[in-house]
Amino acid sequence: MRDDTPDETRRVRLSRTFDEDAELYDRARPGYPPELFDDLAPMAGIGPGCRVLEMGAGTGKATLPLAERGCRVTAVELGADMAAVARRNLAGFGAVEVVTADFETWPLPEEPFDAVVAATAFHWIDPVVRMVKSADALRPGGALAVIGTQHVAGGSEEFFVEVQDCYERFDPATVPGTRLPAAADIDTSDHADEVARSGRFGPVTVRRYEWDLAYTTAGYLDVLRTYSGHRALPPQAREGLLGCIAALIDRRYDGRITKRYLTELRVSRTLPAPG
Repeated sequence: MRDDTPDETRRVRLSRTFDEDAELYDRARPGYPPELFDDLAPMAGIGPGCRVLEMGAGTGKATLPLAERGCRVTAVELGADMAAVARRNLAGFGAVEVVTADFETWPLPEEPFDAVVAATAFHWIDPVVRMVKSADALRPGGALAVIGTQHVAGGSEEFFVEVQDCYERFDPATVPGTRLPAAADIDTSDHADEVARSGRFGPVTVRRYEWDLAYTTAGYLDVLRTYSGHRALPPQAREGLLGCIAALIDRRYDGRITKRYLTELRVSRTLPAPG
C-alpha cells in the first residue's frame, strides 16, 4: 500500500481528485461501522432534531446514518459531482441540505450547530481554518467529531506483504519494505495536539473500531481507483500497478482478499468563552 495522507504541498491538488468519478467513489468506498454512530450519540450529543454541520460530506457515506438518526444536517461538499450524488442518496430526508462549496470560505449561518462532523475529510481542510471555523460554528458545549480511517495489518496479511512489490515497481514514491502497521501501533495524538493548540476545545475522547471487509479482485481495484494517491499516478504507472495487483490476487488468492480497517472517532467539546 502507499500512504494517501497528503502533505501540505499536495493537499489542495489531491483533494480535488475525488470528484473525477463520484459514481465510482459512491459504489466502491465502504461506509463506517454502525456502532460508531451508536457511540456518537452520547459522546457528541447527537440525536433527533439536533443541528449537524458536516464538512467534506462526499457522497453521503456518513450523512445518511446521521439523517437516519433524525439529525438536521447541513452537508458541505466541494465537488459538484460528489454533491450531486449525495443529494440523490439523501433525497428522502427533508432535513438534510447538501451545499456545494469549500468549507474554508463557506459563510457560517447565524444559528449555531450542536455538532460539527468530519468523516475521512478533516485532513483535507486547510489546517489554518479547520479548528477555528469548527469552533465558531458550534454552540457553547457543542461537539467536534472527527472520523478517520487507517489501513492496518490484518485480513489477508500475506497479500499485503507481497503487494508491496507491485508498489515498488510502479510507484517511485513507495518506500522499499513498507509494511502495514498493527492497529495498536497507530498513533493519532497529532489530532489531540491540534485540538489543544487551538485553545477552543476540551480534551479529545477516542473510540476505535477494527473491522474486516472482503473484496473480489474487481472490487478491490475499484476501491484503489478512488484513492487520491493512486489517481495522481501517471496513467501508465497506475494501470501497470493495478494490473500487477489484479494478477497477484487472481493467481495467489483465488480472486478474493480481506482488508482490515481501523476507524477512529475523536470527539471534543467547545470550551466556555473566557470571562
